[in-house]
Amino acid sequence: MDANAPENPPVPPATPHRKTALVTGVGRLAGIGAGIARRLAADGWDLVLTYWQDYDARMPWGVQPDDVERLTAELQATGAAVVALPADFQDPQAVDRLMDAIAAEAGPLQGLVLSHAESVDSGILDTTLESFERHFAVNARASWQLIAGFARQVPAGGGAVVALTSDHTAFNLPYGASKGALDRIVIAAARELGPQGISANVLNPGPVDTGWMDQELRDHLSQRQPGGRLGTPADVAGTVAFLLSPEGRWVSGQLVKADGGFSA
Repeated sequence: MDANAPENPPVPPATPHRKTALVTGVGRLAGIGAGIARRLAADGWDLVLTYWQDYDARMPWGVQPDDVERLTAELQATGAAVVALPADFQDPQAVDRLMDAIAAEAGPLQGLVLSHAESVDSGILDTTLESFERHFAVNARASWQLIAGFARQVPAGGGAVVALTSDHTAFNLPYGASKGALDRIVIAAARELGPQGISANVLNPGPVDTGWMDQELRDHLSQRQPGGRLGTPADVAGTVAFLLSPEGRWVSGQLVKADGGFSA
């Protein structure tokens, strides 16, 4: 034994316990989900990400085949543990399989961010039954299943749910109607799951250009913004991070409009 060593050497500080969040709809580097994942990783969260490239294949931007791998590597470089899993939320069994995989690969979740969506424009007269049912399956039913699955496994300290919504209505019937259903599901969760220490909020970020706008639409919407610019995924991520933080957990059961004043 070293005679000069102190009798009671200082104990190194314990590594802070990292929480884990599930963020859905993270298939593209340019997307809102990716922006949220980046912010949460920077704030010390470990992450489970879901994506579904068959949806991207139907959208104007198409599949970016390397984006999930590139984002995963980017997040891991910050020190976050990251698991990326495909999930087809149109499938009624997808959420059960996802939650089983999360339990095996990542452990319990303290955060749930619902940023996935089915979004195909159509109106009262041209919406098909198939499209209507798909929107409700993905945007409403799967979101309810995810919230329920989250609540069944949440640790004793509770957790937080944030779901992204929209106020689109006319000429966007199945998307807008299913997002309206999502709003009510999340508000119900705030009341029903509050005794478990779970907060639940809906976040409307207003128009965020992630590649789906043409220049004419960008110019039109920018002119409607009091600040003269569109929202970015980073703008959305800041509000999500607050609502998931200890300081934000007192906010619950709200439809939060964090849209740069677009709805003012």
